[in-house]
Amino acid sequence: MIGSPSLLTMVLGFVLVLGPLVVIHELGHYLVGRFFGIKAEAFSVGFGKELAGFTDKRGTRWKLSALPLGGYVQFAGDMNPASAPAPEQDGLTPQERAQTFHAKPLWQRALVVLAGPLTNLICAVAIFAAFNLAYGRIEATPVVQDFAPGSVAQAAGMQVGDRIVAIGGEKISSFNEIPQYVVPYPGRIVPIAVKRGEQTLILSVPIGSTVEKDRFGNEARVGRIGIAGGAGKLVSVGPIEAVKLGFEQSYGIVRMMVTGIGQIFTGERSVKELGGPIKIAKYSGEQLSLGWLPFVYFAALISINLAFINILPIPGLDGGHLAFYAAEAVRRKPLDLRSQEWAVRTGIALVLTLMLIVTFNDVISLPIFRG
Repeated sequence: MIGSPSLLTMVLGFVLVLGPLVVIHELGHYLVGRFFGIKAEAFSVGFGKELAGFTDKRGTRWKLSALPLGGYVQFAGDMNPASAPAPEQDGLTPQERAQTFHAKPLWQRALVVLAGPLTNLICAVAIFAAFNLAYGRIEATPVVQDFAPGSVAQAAGMQVGDRIVAIGGEKISSFNEIPQYVVPYPGRIVPIAVKRGEQTLILSVPIGSTVEKDRFGNEARVGRIGIAGGAGKLVSVGPIEAVKLGFEQSYGIVRMMVTGIGQIFTGERSVKELGGPIKIAKYSGEQLSLGWLPFVYFAALISINLAFINILPIPGLDGGHLAFYAAEAVRRKPLDLRSQEWAVRTGIALVLTLMLIVTFNDVISLPIFRG
């Protein structure tokens, strides 16, 4: 096991991960807004008190703020960084009003909001695609070559030489596809279809639950069925396939995140498994200490996390605004300003509550509070 990185490494890793990803996210909003002729009054990395900044020739204030846990673009017509509409726009000239965010058509506003999470997702896909292009992909047939001691798959009747063709109804064409249908589901019983000779058998396999530690001592409860495949071979891929694989890898990660959150709501997993900024800083420092390639790969994972969190339909987040716009499309008119303001306040309260929970989880997971 490798020792934990220094505090300086963790802080540096945190800044190098979150800083660029926040900028990328907000640039998505900003650039699409500019494309539609919306004036941006402020572009901030971080929240709270401004530490440094400048105003460009378009009147946008670019600034670095004190609380480095996100950022925002405040467009003309917003009364706050959460993009709640200003209750009064009297006094604006027709030209100034035409440059406000809330004066734009519904579809333009929706695209501006969607651009942030979408940019984070594209960033992750680009990183995965670059790795795929540089290193290729492993091609391994889903044929069982061996079993781990106490294998639940072997106990359920699986044999060496069986070819796994489906897990839980999902088709399997490569051994590398198996973990996504096993690792997130410890304790579940899943039907696994195997081909044995000319026969296709359906085996009910109870996925084993085990707590595994990485080289830094971080623990995770994962599902295992105790099978091993062949070594496989490394296959080069072209640019188009590399991008296609990047999208598939990103989708797989989002799928696992949705599964994990669902398991927390159903009680299959503990809320203690959620992490916040302290844990991100810890993991960032750990990956940075391993080198730039693991660190960049980790940044792609965090980029997907940012996209996913922001697209949740919570008022105050991008997904909350999109929910407002969906309601506006159905009603043929926007919600009244008071309702939007209260919804945003409630959403921000929920986000702050979640932040407190995950930060508490982070603190009590520190070595000083263990054992």
